[in-house]
Amino acid sequence: MYLAIRARRASGTGVDTSKGSADSRPDSGAERHVEDAGTVEPPPTADTGDGPRSGWRRFAMDTRPLRRPAYRRLWSSTIVTAVGSQLTAVAVPKQIYDITGSSAWVGYASFAGLLPLVVFALWGGAIADTVDRRKLLLVTNIGIAVTSLLFWIQAVTGLGSVAVLMVLLAVQQAFFGLNSPARQASIARLVPKEELAAANALGSTVMQTGLVAGPLLAGALIPVVGLAELYLIDAVALCATVWAVYRLPALPPLATATAAAGRAGRAGLKGIAEGFRYISLNQVLLLSFLADIIAMVFGMPRALFPQLASQTYAPYGEGLALGLLFAAVPIGAVLGGLMSGTFSRARRHGRMVIVAVVAWGVAITGFGLSANLWVAVAFLAAAGVADMVSMVFRGAILLSAVTDELRGRMQGVFTVVVAGGPRLADVLHGTAGSALGARTAVAGGGLLVVVSMLVLAATMPALRRYSASA
Repeated sequence: MYLAIRARRASGTGVDTSKGSADSRPDSGAERHVEDAGTVEPPPTADTGDGPRSGWRRFAMDTRPLRRPAYRRLWSSTIVTAVGSQLTAVAVPKQIYDITGSSAWVGYASFAGLLPLVVFALWGGAIADTVDRRKLLLVTNIGIAVTSLLFWIQAVTGLGSVAVLMVLLAVQQAFFGLNSPARQASIARLVPKEELAAANALGSTVMQTGLVAGPLLAGALIPVVGLAELYLIDAVALCATVWAVYRLPALPPLATATAAAGRAGRAGLKGIAEGFRYISLNQVLLLSFLADIIAMVFGMPRALFPQLASQTYAPYGEGLALGLLFAAVPIGAVLGGLMSGTFSRARRHGRMVIVAVVAWGVAITGFGLSANLWVAVAFLAAAGVADMVSMVFRGAILLSAVTDELRGRMQGVFTVVVAGGPRLADVLHGTAGSALGARTAVAGGGLLVVVSMLVLAATMPALRRYSASA
């Protein structure tokens, strides 16, 4: 849920079930397709020989999915680029703020990526249900790398055009929209249902680690090598992702998915409409989407980070402050991921989502009230822990509740929600920060998250009652 440029929210998050009833859910669909034989293998089964974990192992990260070679390749493809992608995530708003001196423009530029993200994530989800997902990942990762190279060219030539930056951001988000549904939908083909929460925690932790190292590295590199080189590093790092994806096994549609695709027609409006019909029949799914929208739209203040770094926290050093603000939430998320053994086996998934979103709102409110940089970073880190918990359970629910022929479309809608919410937040917070002041806008947004989520939980009991039993 955090940064939209991240091949970020390519860390897997998902949502829920069919009307909150375990009996009414579709099959888990942990099926895999054999690359050469064209037949479906039995679903991967969970390891049962470990026994109960004791001592510190009860709290440490659950690494069972890494025993699956194919998942390990998919997971490892994010390790190098997790840092590189966040160099671009820092460089774009920094460059726009340097050109305009306005947080509002930072928000408007981010919003420019929303429409292509929405269109191509929905379309990409439909495509992912009808083609070999490995091939789709290859094409889209190459596209993202080329876009990063174009970012570097405009920066190194000193073009200084906000319009060009907005166009490039829109193109990059289109490729991300095509990429993310296929990537996330593939996870359930590679690990059994019992390990989906652990797989999401592993993937999210890697991406969040990049969100920590990337901004800190960007803050250190900008004064030394300049802003343009951040884009070039990202482009080079993406080559590692392309190679890792190339080494994945083929992931063509399953037999049932192929039949469904034939009924729905090509990967177009019919397929997308079928996905939305499925969502409309799942109340808990809709509520989980709404919970994430509440958290992100009201409580994601990243558009104000440049303003806060140059004004409120300027005595600490603008570069240091900017890097710490961008890195703080991921730092908390990484800590939460490393300790995911404390919650990854919880069964009350709906209640965990509610608690996590409320905790996020409380932490963001504390951040807005903090004039001390280190206190502010501590509150943002606490928000990151809450974000990790929310990501893990929404992702596990969505992957386990949806059959393979619909996973791409469900992940497409989810991509729109988790990446589109922060885009709307950029506009809302950027505008409010310019009018009311950055700290007032942040604290007010955090309070809105808490109130809205508590009202939703009280008036719509399906989410808090949802359990992943059976």
